[in-house]
Amino acid sequence: AIADHFGERILQGNGELDRAALRQKVFEDPEQRRWLEGLLHPIIRQELIRQLSPEDYNLPYVMLVSPLLLETNQHELVERIVVVDVPEETQINRTMARDGNSREQVERILAAQMPRAARREKADAIINNAQPLERVEASVHALHQRFLADFSQGA
Repeated sequence: AIADHFGERILQGNGELDRAALRQKVFEDPEQRRWLEGLLHPIIRQELIRQLSPEDYNLPYVMLVSPLLLETNQHELVERIVVVDVPEETQINRTMARDGNSREQVERILAAQMPRAARREKADAIINNAQPLERVEASVHALHQRFLADFSQGA
């Protein structure tokens, strides 16, 4: 459906989706982004529901890691929201380094997301990912221990 909509040039030579080209298109044209979200979000939601089926896990809790948890209705599928947070400038620099995107491209992507302050307000817990790795690991461990205690008590 994506190739039908955007044309074959959105595919790589091996037939796989050219994610960089698609990202460029949808973040330059909000209408194209809405079209893609309309196609993908319902499919993704159904797959998440399938994967989160409680009978598939014998664990105290399961994590749903989603970059658009709060921008979509995916947040309705969870009991707690954990935000892994960094200052916006750090987020921009890390994304540019990871994906090879320009600053302008990253800023367009961030503009399509919920603002940082709003994301933090909706969080039940926040992990500061701008601190040294050892401290991030300690924060994650402490949060895990809290969740184990909470969910073993049926919280």
